[in-house]
Amino acid sequence: MTSKSPSKKTEQIADGLHSAAIRLLRYVRKEDVASGITGAQLSVLSVLVFGGPQTLGSLAAAEQVRPPTMSQMIAALEERGLAIRRPLDRRSIEVSVTEKGRRLLEAGRRRRLARLTNALSGLKTEDLQCLARAAQLIIGATETTV
Repeated sequence: MTSKSPSKKTEQIADGLHSAAIRLLRYVRKEDVASGITGAQLSVLSVLVFGGPQTLGSLAAAEQVRPPTMSQMIAALEERGLAIRRPLDRRSIEVSVTEKGRRLLEAGRRRRLARLTNALSGLKTEDLQCLARAAQLIIGATETTV
């Protein structure tokens, strides 16, 4: 199967979406301060909440950091009662989110969504429908299979 190279128009749309995604994340990320932990720690909690327990190595890979860095982040989350570690064997450690960590992440998500909902509330119905369709298309186009 041969694939067509992207058109200039497709590249321009991709560039616009990339810029919009960065701007969107920066916009909603302003709510993260209320959580009391760093953005990196929130990201780790998100991986644990939505992906389930993970080994330290898989968390480091998911967050694109070295295992010692991840170990420090997990230690900070443990100190706050947001995550727990348990040995799987002599070489592997599994990390899980605590109920407190889940609640903190979910509260942060609600704050982010409220901020975004407020920003979108002034849009016309047809514009909201366009954004809904765009979100579906983006998710479909970027789904990966293992």
